[in-house]
Amino acid sequence: MERKSFLLRMDPALYAALERWAQQELRSVNGQIEFLLREAVRRREQPQPVEPPEAPPAPDSPPPG
Repeated sequence: MERKSFLLRMDPALYAALERWAQQELRSVNGQIEFLLREAVRRREQPQPVEPPEAPPAPDSPPPG
């Protein structure tokens, strides 16, 4: 698989956190970033469940509160 290279600048504290996380999951930092981005894209592309609109209160019910 061909890879696209690009420069990424980030806060050193964020990089350190990603490095610790990657070590825990036995990945390189690059591999961890790619994994996280792939998961975010997968979740974004999944159809979101449509929640039915909330029904208005019945006319004879007491006000909420």
